[in-house]
Amino acid sequence: IMLDFADISGHAPAKRALLVAAAGGHHIIMSGPPGSGKSLLAEAFPGILPPLSRDELLEVLRIYSIAGRTVEHFSLSRPFRAVHSRSTPFALLGGGVSLSPGEISLAHRGVLFMDEFPEFARATLEALRQPLESAEITLKHGKHSSSFPCQFQLIAAQNPCPCGHLGDSEKTCVCGAAAVKRYQTKISGPILDRIDLHIGVPRLPYEDFRLSSLETTASLQEKVLLARERQTDRLKAYGLLTNQEMTPRLVKEERLDLKTEDLLKNAVRHHALSGRAIHRIIKVARTLADLEAKPMIEASLLMEALQYRIKT
Repeated sequence: IMLDFADISGHAPAKRALLVAAAGGHHIIMSGPPGSGKSLLAEAFPGILPPLSRDELLEVLRIYSIAGRTVEHFSLSRPFRAVHSRSTPFALLGGGVSLSPGEISLAHRGVLFMDEFPEFARATLEALRQPLESAEITLKHGKHSSSFPCQFQLIAAQNPCPCGHLGDSEKTCVCGAAAVKRYQTKISGPILDRIDLHIGVPRLPYEDFRLSSLETTASLQEKVLLARERQTDRLKAYGLLTNQEMTPRLVKEERLDLKTEDLLKNAVRHHALSGRAIHRIIKVARTLADLEAKPMIEASLLMEALQYRIKT
């Protein structure tokens, strides 16, 4: 039984970020203390995604067949693959003598959930760089090679420090500054650069646990479906489905008015944003515009996209 967002108390900013991620196919990382609700939010996430189309379902079934995985029943729900921090690069990426697809391909057209993100081996995380960029992976063994699609959405979750309580309102962090820095730099800049939305998930105060959530999975999915329709209309000529897949040329063609252009220019200057970060900010802002049924990216939408990217 899929968890409903209505059953998760509080966390309105995180739910908003997950709505944006679902609407545009964006990658997201959630940071917060243990028990704050990161895993619950991730598990509820697939429920707001659109069902698989017939073509997407066939793609998924083909990969599972090659991997020797039996699919007991046809389901239009998108794959949700949760991988453990002790997973090897082989389990995540695939390979071996039979060149079998790994978790990133089994998550094709669905979600790859990586909890305790900084606890993964550095080599495992770095191996994600190319698949996150190209949505495809080529596996090699001897003279043989096979390519598999891996158009997945990454949901990563992490504690803010080794003990998990940096910035926690209830518990005091016991980590030294050096330990915090070491932990936070386990994830390289190029990997973080490829993740569109960065959101904090703080521990909820007791009062919030007693409040019921107004947003249900069904109501959020409806918003996602409408935003995706707008994207499909705009992108179908290019063979694309979501804003996350937009090419650099399409990103450059997004028109910004003077106020919005100045806002982006100042953010780039003050925060030394990379070209990749700029493109991803514009893609997220485009998704926000689609959620609001706006033809152009307005300054307020770009501001929200920047807030998901820049740590204050």
